[in-house]
This record gives sequence, C-alpha cells and structure tokens, in this order.
Amino acid sequence: MVLQELGSRISKAVATLAASSVIDEKVLDALLKEICTALLQSDVNVKQVANLRNGVKKRVNIQELAAGLNKQRVIEKAVFDELCDMLDSGADPKKLELKKEKGKQQVVMFVGLQGSGKTTTCTKYAYYYKKKGWKPALVCADTYRAGAFDQLKQNATKAQIPFYGSYKETDPAAIAQQGVLRFREEGRDLIIVDTSGRHKQEAALFEEMKQVAAAVSPDVIIFVMDGSIGQAAFDQAKAFKEAVEVGAVIITKLDGHAKGGGALSAVSATKSPIIFLGTGEHMDQFESFETKRFVQRLLGKGDVSGLMDKIQDVIPEDKQPELLDTISKGNVNMRVLKDMFESVLELGPMSQMMSMLPGFNSELMPKGNDKQNQMMIRRYITIIESMTDKEMDTTNIKMLSETSRVNRLARGSGSTPAQVLALLESYKHYSKYATQALKAANLPKNLKGMKGDVQMNPRQMQAALGKMSRALPPQLMQQLGGMSGLQSLMKGLDGKMMGGMGK
Repeated sequence: MVLQELGSRISKAVATLAASSVIDEKVLDALLKEICTALLQSDVNVKQVANLRNGVKKRVNIQELAAGLNKQRVIEKAVFDELCDMLDSGADPKKLELKKEKGKQQVVMFVGLQGSGKTTTCTKYAYYYKKKGWKPALVCADTYRAGAFDQLKQNATKAQIPFYGSYKETDPAAIAQQGVLRFREEGRDLIIVDTSGRHKQEAALFEEMKQVAAAVSPDVIIFVMDGSIGQAAFDQAKAFKEAVEVGAVIITKLDGHAKGGGALSAVSATKSPIIFLGTGEHMDQFESFETKRFVQRLLGKGDVSGLMDKIQDVIPEDKQPELLDTISKGNVNMRVLKDMFESVLELGPMSQMMSMLPGFNSELMPKGNDKQNQMMIRRYITIIESMTDKEMDTTNIKMLSETSRVNRLARGSGSTPAQVLALLESYKHYSKYATQALKAANLPKNLKGMKGDVQMNPRQMQAALGKMSRALPPQLMQQLGGMSGLQSLMKGLDGKMMGGMGK
C-alpha cells in the first residue's frame, strides 16, 4: 500500500485503544503522541501535525463524553476526520474526472520538472481512460530531454495507444499543435500532450509551457510531481499553479518513500486538487485519489469505490445480480469464495488490491512482492479445492473449524493448520458483513430476476451499493471501509477479498 509504514503505525496506535480498560486523557495523549511521531517521520509539516493533534483534542473531550458512548469509536472517528482535513484540498473529486461527451475531443496537457515520472504518467493516464472506453492518443512535445520521444513511443506501444512525435522538429509548440491536429482528424477523443521538464523551476520552463498551452488550448493542465521530495512539494505546486492554469495534480513515486506523507499534505495545503497517485513503474500501479478513500486505506479500512472499479473490469454484468442474490441470502460458501479468489488474480498488483481490503494486516503478507502474494492466494484456492463437496457448500464455520478437519485440509493442500484457520476466519468475517449490508439495503428479494426483465446495469449497481453504505450504522461502515467488506465478497470479486483472506 502507498505509505504502508505510516498507515501501519497509525493503525497500531488506534488499535491500542481496544486494549485499554479505561480510556482517559492519558491514553488519548499517548495515542496522539504516537500518531504525531509517525506523521513527522513521514515528513509531514510540523504545523499541520500540531493542527491535527489540536483538532482531535477539540473533537474528543473525554470528560464531557456522555455515559454509554463508545469512546474508542469517537476517538477513531476524530483521528479519521482530522487526517481527511489535513489531506483534503477542498476539490470535489467527481468534478475532476473526465466525462465523455458525444462529439467532444478533450486535450490534456502534462507539465512538471524533469525526473518526476511525467512521461510514464502520461501513458498510465491514457491507459486508465482507455480501459473506461476512451480512445486516447499521446503527443510527445518534449524536445529538451534526450530519449523522451523514444520513452513515450515504447510506453505507448506497450499500452497499444497511438502516439506522435518528431526527431527533427525542435519547436515543442509546433509538435504539440501538429500532433493534436492529427489526432483530432483521426477522431481520438482524448489527446494527451507530454511537455518538457527541467531540473529546477526556471523562466525557460514556464515560458515553454505557456507557448505549448497557447498552441493546443488544453481543456485541463495536469502537474506531475515527485512525491519523494516531501514538504518541498508545497513550493513546487504553488509555483506551477501561478505560472499556468494547473487544474489538477498527480503525485508519483509514492511506493516506499518516507516523504510521501509530506508531499501529499503539502500539495493539499496549496489547495491543488490531487487526482491520481503513481505507486510504481507498471502501467496498473496508478490509483485515483479521493481523500476519504485514501485515509480509509491508510488506516486499513479498505477502499470502496476503487474496488468497484476493479469489480466492473472483471465481473460480467450478467453475473453481478446472481452473486448479490447469493450473498443476500447468506449463502456465501467456500465455493463462492473460490470463484472470488480466481477473479482476484486477474486484477493486477496484489499489494494494490489487498490495500483496498478493510482490516487487512499488511505485515502478514510479503511486502512489495506481488508474485509471492499471488502464490499465497493460489494456496487458499488449493485449500478450498481440497475440501469435500459438503464442506465447499456449507456455511457452517463451526464444522469447518473442527481440529481434525483443519488438520486434514492442511495435509491435503500442503498447507499449515494456521493458513487454513486464517482462511476460515476471514471467510467468517466477510460473509457476515456482506450479508448484513445487503439486507440493510432492502434490495429486491429476487435479485436473480433482475437479469431478465429488470436488468442491473453498472449505474444501478453503483446506486445499490451506495444505498447499502447509507443503510448501515456509521461506525460499522467505518470499520468496513464503506462498502468494502461487501465489495470484497462481491468481487468475486475482487482483489480485496483476496487480500482479506491473506490475513
């Protein structure tokens, strides 16, 4: 997960509340000290950390909390809300998402310093929207860095996205204009222009950006920033925002960099809207950013919307109502779980998928090694395949947990009893909440029938899931990470679920 160590430390600090017999000012101060230390070590600005601490103290007055209130939940929510406030730029993420309009061709221009990962990010951005049905194209207007066009060409070819550039033309504005004109004529609805960068902010860089912008009249300008620079991100974001009309920011290199927290909080402080995070070199290591979703994942609470995107990429529409019908009746058995795991393996990086899973303990899975994680998920599938038909079809967790049965499943699958028990524990947790969420949503009794006369399209599916999240108690939804528990199961579904089983 992005900023995995920071998230783990904050989660552990919050978890200590459960071990405290009495939650008083001393316990709260110890918790805040640990959280603030973790944020400072992630290079978050001292003033922002102090504001977070004071904000939590204002939200949680231990002495004035009414009797019967769950103090742990109140404190957890206060920490969550303050982290959201610190990372929130104030922009509505839904308004920043590109929307297709019939007959409209959108031009997006990328700017940033050299070495920030701008060219790779252009391709990731194009690939992201290609999967959503757009017809993207890439234009290389970077004439400053040797090899820039070759890099873009290589990335675009791999992603099967058309590209344009020139080895002879030296005027970036001319190249950008020619490329945009060509792809407009070809009917491309998303034209992405990659521009030159420099090693530092300088007049020549800003002047060139203005010339390219004048030549192609972009619908939006996106600033790509290296997340490993920490608090220095504030000055960069501010300078670029003042030089050109930056509409959004993408922060890269957040995989394993201690200063990532500083960069995120610094950019948010400039009120620049962050729309995506780059978490690795691969094409699918690219995540949409929305403050609450990000903080949920940071705290191990999952990511609902991100999971839904993945679900729709993998699960056929006609199977989703049937799966919901199964879950709503409490029939989530090991056979259904096995289907979910198999779908999960199609979703891309295991680490990214598992971080979407609420309650996922990242320390119990190999860090930064998706191959090992895939092997572990395949092991869970093997455990399920070693069950009898009766065991695969039952929802009786007590029966499955019998010592003799656990030992037999371990021997039959070449696993350890602990791995079998971990699978069963996760199954118990997610099947319970998935069923509860669907019942609370009061969906039609015969969901299978929706495949016929009343079809459930993606928009209806999203609406149904939104209804579920509103139906459940806020405390439960926070624990689940929104609808993530349901979606992990639904994912049948998703990498999430799969990650959950890795606990």
